[in-house]
This record gives sequence, C-alpha cells and structure tokens, in this order.
Amino acid sequence: MSYQINFLSEALNDMKRLDNSIRPKVAKGIQKVSQNPISIYQGGYGKPLGNKDGTDLTGLFKIKFRGIGIRVVYSIEKRNNVMTIIVVSVRADNQVYQVASQRRTKHDL
Repeated sequence: MSYQINFLSEALNDMKRLDNSIRPKVAKGIQKVSQNPISIYQGGYGKPLGNKDGTDLTGLFKIKFRGIGIRVVYSIEKRNNVMTIIVVSVRADNQVYQVASQRRTKHDL
C-alpha cells in the first residue's frame, strides 16, 4: 500500500537546494520508500531512528543514499497513510538529525 508523500515547506526547500544531478535520485528513492515506509523490522523500507547524540528521534525514520551522502528523515501516519518528509540534507556529522529534531518540535510531529 503506497503512502501519500507530504513535504514540510523546509524539506521542499531542501530538495530545491540539491544539485540537479542528485535531486532525481533522491525523489526516486523517496517514491520507492513510500510504497512501504514502515520499519525494516516490520517488512518495510524505513530505518528507525532513536536517540542520536542526545537528540530523541524516536518514531522517525531515515533513508540513506550512500553513494551521494544524502539523508532523508521522515515520519509516517499509519492511520491516514501519509509519509511526511521532514529534512533532506547532506550527512554532515549529525547535523541532519539536529535539524530533524528542531523541525519535529516546530511542526509538532
């Protein structure tokens, strides 16, 4: 069952800032994961996040694009089959996770 993909406005801006050669790969990966975004431990594609260096991201998931060093952090709402993209960023230390935490708080996710 495919989930509807929603982007926070900040995450949409993150996508727009990506290099034109990378953006289609990231969009394709997000689309693939939206087919089954639940946890890999439940048969889906989502890699669950927990506590990252004191940043509590429990309930959120990530997509890793190894070859290009991009991370996408998202939440899912199973009841309405919605996948919300919170942040799309280069993995620079754990900055992507700190940004995800700030946006999660700001948007009450």
